[in-house]
Amino acid sequence: MASTALTKEDVERLVKDPSERTRAGTVEKIAKDYNRGTLSEGARRLAQEIFRLLLNDAAVRVREALSQSLKNSSMVPHDIAAALIKDVDTVAVPMLKYSDVLTDDDLIEIIASQNEERQTAIAGRKFVSEEVSDALVHTDNGKVVTKLMSNESALISERSLTHVLETLGDDDDVKQAMVRRPMLPITVVEKLMTVVAGHLKAELAKNQDIPDDLLTDIVMRTWERATIALSSSYGQDQLQRLIEHLHGNGRLKHSVVLRALCLGDIRFFETAVATMANLSIQNARLLIHDSDTAGLKKVCSKAGLPESALPAVRAAVTICNETELDGEDMDVERYKCRVVERLLSQYGDRDLELESGDLEYLFAKLSALPKEHRSFS
Repeated sequence: MASTALTKEDVERLVKDPSERTRAGTVEKIAKDYNRGTLSEGARRLAQEIFRLLLNDAAVRVREALSQSLKNSSMVPHDIAAALIKDVDTVAVPMLKYSDVLTDDDLIEIIASQNEERQTAIAGRKFVSEEVSDALVHTDNGKVVTKLMSNESALISERSLTHVLETLGDDDDVKQAMVRRPMLPITVVEKLMTVVAGHLKAELAKNQDIPDDLLTDIVMRTWERATIALSSSYGQDQLQRLIEHLHGNGRLKHSVVLRALCLGDIRFFETAVATMANLSIQNARLLIHDSDTAGLKKVCSKAGLPESALPAVRAAVTICNETELDGEDMDVERYKCRVVERLLSQYGDRDLELESGDLEYLFAKLSALPKEHRSFS
């Protein structure tokens, strides 16, 4: 095989050949055999010597050919790959995007150079570690971060995702890319909803003549509905994280806790009350479902829920306990509908008083459910 018989004379001719095209073509041929692993040990070392010599070739075209030829090679020596990524962009970018010889330290060093094209190439790699993602996120560059968010194989920590929302929350491209990411942490999803709600309020205030207090109420109700819907699709561990996150950020309002309960989301209510009362979820459940209701009163008081809400809470807890999922299609939707219907049917009873806003919310929720799931239709 000709490629296994490389000589010093071949190296000299390659370096001295005045034709860029010829040198570039020769590089591609040598690299092809090198990447196949068909070279003898001596020829392999000689090929590496050629690659190192060509790192200093005056013709960018030759160095570009070298980078393109070696970008997918797992056998290229690290020093060659490290040199190529410090060359001009057209030489560096292919290696930055594809080479798995590069280390996280190599990539983080390049990210620190503040070269957007190189940062974007790194953000699109087939694998990006959390450490590299963190470095990319802290460039605070919308184009780079959008590329990273669009890369489903990139590992991005919750801390980095939170930083993105805090620094680039106004960038629509970044937000859209985040929304499309699979398996976002529940706390990040909630923050994303909060950012969107804040922008909605700002846009409405700018374009509509709506009193600020009414506008705040509209946006808050929208956020609460979305948060309750979000929580129902996650397991207990993620729900606990969401509740703790809301509580720590002052967003675990009484209104969202009571609305969740009135919609039959007993898990949200139990977890929220446990967190607000600083109790374990097990102890909170025992008190909430205490048969003589004394425990419910005690835990609601410890959680800081208004005493005026207790009759509605008692009625809703009783209804939730008496209403079960049937395991059929859309059983969750029908379950919520039955809870809301039964709660509304008791409105006006001597011991049950709902705020008018809560009643309007319940009616709106009923109206939004599919007609086939409303038993009174």
